[in-house]
Amino acid sequence: AQLVPDVEALAEHIACASSTRSELVLPVRNGAGQLLAVFDLDSDQADAFDADDLHNLQAILDATFHNAT
Repeated sequence: AQLVPDVEALAEHIACASSTRSELVLPVRNGAGQLLAVFDLDSDQADAFDADDLHNLQAILDATFHNAT
């Protein structure tokens, strides 16, 4: 997972849109640990996401895709 509070402070960051200020990127895995996708959230506001968002969204993704193949 990657939490980027302010993309402008990270020189090597490549944003999907020029208006993006913060980003949260989470792996989507099944119960076997196989990577199925990447869940990417962008915001036009800096500091839009925090560690609670990361942990809570990861738990939702893990539960939702646990039985996926």
